[in-house]
Amino acid sequence: MANFRNLGALIEPGLDGGKPAVVDLSRGTARTFSYAELDAMADAAARGLLARGLVRGDRVGLLAANSAEFLAVLYGAQRAGLIPVPVNWRFPPHLVDYVLRDSGAKLVLHDAARRAALPPELTALALEDWAGEPGPFTPVTPEPREPAIFLYTSGSTGRPKGVVLSHQAHLWVVEQRLAAQDLSDERFLIAAPLYHMNGLALAQLACAAHATIVLLPHFETRSYARAIGEHGCTWLTAVPPMLAMMLKDKAAMAEVDARSVRSIRLGSAPVGPALAAAIRAAFPAAKLINAFGTTEGGPVVFGPHPGGLPTPPLSVGYPHPKVELRLRGADGALSETEGVLEQRSPSVMNGYWNRPDLRLPFTEDGFYITGDVFRRDADGFFTVVGRSDDMFICGGENIFPGQVEAVLERHPAVEQAAVVPMPDELKGEKPVAFVVLRPGAVADEASLKAHSLAEAPAYQHPRNIWLLDALPLSGTNKVDKAALMLLARELLGKQQSSGGG
Repeated sequence: MANFRNLGALIEPGLDGGKPAVVDLSRGTARTFSYAELDAMADAAARGLLARGLVRGDRVGLLAANSAEFLAVLYGAQRAGLIPVPVNWRFPPHLVDYVLRDSGAKLVLHDAARRAALPPELTALALEDWAGEPGPFTPVTPEPREPAIFLYTSGSTGRPKGVVLSHQAHLWVVEQRLAAQDLSDERFLIAAPLYHMNGLALAQLACAAHATIVLLPHFETRSYARAIGEHGCTWLTAVPPMLAMMLKDKAAMAEVDARSVRSIRLGSAPVGPALAAAIRAAFPAAKLINAFGTTEGGPVVFGPHPGGLPTPPLSVGYPHPKVELRLRGADGALSETEGVLEQRSPSVMNGYWNRPDLRLPFTEDGFYITGDVFRRDADGFFTVVGRSDDMFICGGENIFPGQVEAVLERHPAVEQAAVVPMPDELKGEKPVAFVVLRPGAVADEASLKAHSLAEAPAYQHPRNIWLLDALPLSGTNKVDKAALMLLARELLGKQQSSGGG
């Protein structure tokens, strides 16, 4: 295995330079870039950025959909010791402006569709028209903990936070994932945005493994389904709602040729039993990997059981041998069975950029406090319960939305469920739910409430349940709970004004 030192230089020079590195579907037709071509593009980007007067440590904004050019500039910036700042292009203009100003970006590279979202006074270059300065470039060797990238969180609960990740942190991630298996023959389909860890970490891994990336500009059910068969994709990576949307789209599913798919890795959000079963039915030859990771802590956290025990269906696995994990209960004491996950490994972030107002989520002995509540079974397998900051109190009882969603998703008609809290005069807050049914299935609010009451404590049952064709997604393709809370308030208001309680 190569001894990588710079996160932007993950292309091993001794391997076949003619092998396809990226099959780029961002412009309607497939454009194939070999490893030699991608390497040269990244070198040209490094030279071109420095030629514009940028110096080591400067930040470079990237506001664009996925493309080979995006990857080349990201890698080139890192080779030059610059810090790329991929921006969530689904952010409203004021948040795009905030991220670019907060990061101190000296230059922004963008695609044509996003030019109008840029602050007018920032220096900007169009990715489609900029090729850098062609020629070889020797990547810098980063200092310990030298920043390699800033990834900004979604900002759903306040201002987006710039997560500072070092070269060493994510080189360690790449090394651990490469050591686990030979991935050189894989064809990875990536439609998750490269401004988010889900897609970005896999792109890094694919390059280091000398595999091939099939790259979509963004997720859309028909193009995603079509790409699987047309390009012989063997490995899919997605946030669970992405595949839920595709399974719901009958026209898209009619285009899926699932025969090549060997692995499906789901991360960034929990997967329920109904969705997992539907994915297995649609991709019968594929291994389904239910993964867990965070922007702050990295994607290497869990893995297989060292004794070969099979991972339970909804578990995220057994602790990775090089990651220290522990659970802290609600009383503040360490717990063997349930609590907030604390993680210590080389992949954790340096901290948050420019946020002295925030208390860093680290314990005194260096564990990153994830904020995610887990349950550990007798065999040592971990299962997500929910986010500690999502928990709310209903009549004195603690409710995690994920627990209520899991109950609803055990109903044979339910494919997806999302639960949010709503104000209640008597209980303080109460759970309400939105449900997407399986194709062809029939259920109503009364039957779903009855199921919840039969399967879980009464205080957990959703007081209102509404059926939707699909759940709204955020810019990172997770379920948009903020949008659902607004919708719930609107629907409850209509019920009250019509006398329906």
